Amino acid sequence: MKPIRPRRSALYVPGSNPRAMAKAPTLGADVVIFDLEDAVAPSEKDAARERVVEAVAALRQAGTSTEIVVRANGLDTPWIEADLAAVGAARPDALLLPKISRPDDLARVRARIAADVALPLWAMIETPRAVLDPLAIAEAQDARLPLAVLVLGLNDLSRETGVRQLPGRAPMLPWMMTALAAARTAGIEILDGVFNDIVDAAGFAAECLQGRDCGFDGKTVIHPQQVAGANAAFAPGPEELAWAARIAPVFDLAENAGKGVLRVEGHMVERLHADMAKRLLALAAAIAAKG
Repeated sequence: MKPIRPRRSALYVPGSNPRAMAKAPTLGADVVIFDLEDAVAPSEKDAARERVVEAVAALRQAGTSTEIVVRANGLDTPWIEADLAAVGAARPDALLLPKISRPDDLARVRARIAADVALPLWAMIETPRAVLDPLAIAEAQDARLPLAVLVLGLNDLSRETGVRQLPGRAPMLPWMMTALAAARTAGIEILDGVFNDIVDAAGFAAECLQGRDCGFDGKTVIHPQQVAGANAAFAPGPEELAWAARIAPVFDLAENAGKGVLRVEGHMVERLHADMAKRLLALAAAIAAKG
């Protein structure tokens, strides 16, 4: 089992707001995304880029345990070249790329990043073309600049398709689950999209639970007050952990070595259930290690 890094909550922070960037890693989010794209006005792009580089350097020096990601501008914008150069020099934990529609988009990015830069890439799935074939994107791998995470961008997808964002997200569920299946096939992680209504705590909680039930690894959030809810929703609960601890070791016992299925407390347990339980316990341990 590869090491698990919790990504229950990923907080977008405007790259044009130095105070927010300085505070963000203290707010409890597993991931902080310094945003150079949607959250920054065109007139502020250059200044925001400089502030983000400074913020990443400061956090590197401080040794923060929070995963720091930078979202660049789109590939066809006038800011992308400077973004890639700056991010390559700053060396955050990952680079998030918006509006990735096909594998060629990742190839274009990789060709533009300096040869001495090695860092994971994250890709936004937020265009009609992307949801038609997310597997091709998820499997477009590179040793130096690997694709590590897919991130749903449902606001942009809604704008480009005309699909309404309704409670329960029924019109978008097929796209969401196709993207999730693509991520799992490629062995990478996937984060759910944002919930736009900051004051609707019940709606946010319901959408987090839906994302967890659907299999997502975490949720992107747009406000600090959403962090705790996302962290709670995407963390295993006490009952889950108790059951996982009960079944995780059962096939490791000598008397069960040759068995493929067991009855445990009235439940039929297969080896795949034990494997899932071990992963759940590993996730809980990784969360606990964050403090």
